Amino acid sequence: MMHGLVPAKLGFGGAAIGNLYRPVGDDAARATIDAAWDSGIRSFDTAPHYGFGLSERRLGDALAALDPDGQAFVSTKVGRVLRPAPDRDLSAERQGFVSPEPVESTFDYSRAGVLSSFDASRDRLRRDRIDLLLAHDLGALTHGADAPAQMATFLDGGYPAMRSLRDAGVVGAIGIGVNEIAVCEELLDRIELDVILLAGRYTLLEQAALDTLLPRCAAKGVQVIVGGPYNSGILASGAGPDARYNYEAPPADVTRRVDAIAAICARHAVPMAAAALQFPMAHPVVIAVIPGMADADEVAQATTLATLPLPAALWTDLIDAGLIRADAPIPTETA
Repeated sequence: MMHGLVPAKLGFGGAAIGNLYRPVGDDAARATIDAAWDSGIRSFDTAPHYGFGLSERRLGDALAALDPDGQAFVSTKVGRVLRPAPDRDLSAERQGFVSPEPVESTFDYSRAGVLSSFDASRDRLRRDRIDLLLAHDLGALTHGADAPAQMATFLDGGYPAMRSLRDAGVVGAIGIGVNEIAVCEELLDRIELDVILLAGRYTLLEQAALDTLLPRCAAKGVQVIVGGPYNSGILASGAGPDARYNYEAPPADVTRRVDAIAAICARHAVPMAAAALQFPMAHPVVIAVIPGMADADEVAQATTLATLPLPAALWTDLIDAGLIRADAPIPTETA
């Protein structure tokens, strides 16, 4: 179980301030973090991969001023190390980010890789202790045929290193940050985890995690953080021409499902994004939901949507339409 501060239900996802898909200036990123802090958000998630250290550096600089006593809950990740990339065009998108940092990330789940990544993250975040350390992007979805070899490296080296960091008290809790259910199930069979950060797999669009993963987490005392509650934006913006689902253009069946959800939300005068944000919060093992926030307006929107009263009939209609499962916990607050 996680020790110390437990995140509130709404947290801050730090990929956008690492220049995900588009450049964001330092001042704009700082304004976004300031807005999150001012809104009461105290849980922040980042990773070395997000802008190749840029997200961590920006978060560390901001929290040094906003949170000198270190009361915020900060999570970051291991599993990639940053290598020099002196010949890259820093104005172009690289691995999904438009970053001015002259490095790129390379997978490394070894003991040495995990320990060096952790030390570099502490330097950028300007914190001696990290509340939650997650192994980033294990599994076949990311690694394909190389997944077993990467897993073996992690189990032999990286995971024991994470345990040693937790035992030493410089990490509060350990876990994984992934985008697929299968690797969560595999690791629950093999090792002890405190937390799973699961992105995009428990949302208004997808509830397969209810089959076995979330019940197993409840039985084992593993806490879950839900990332990607909008499935890369489509549950916030709707299925328009620029919509993204799992970072790509949505397939037709997803578009139809989103349109059906949007129609029911409209019938109840509810922003679909509010339903998308609040739905995963209702599950008892979910301790936080962390949408990406690219600017102060998105912070204000998220904090409003997270607490907007929603009518009970909305959830009933979504269940009756087969859009969310009847066994899914639903928010109890009603309008």
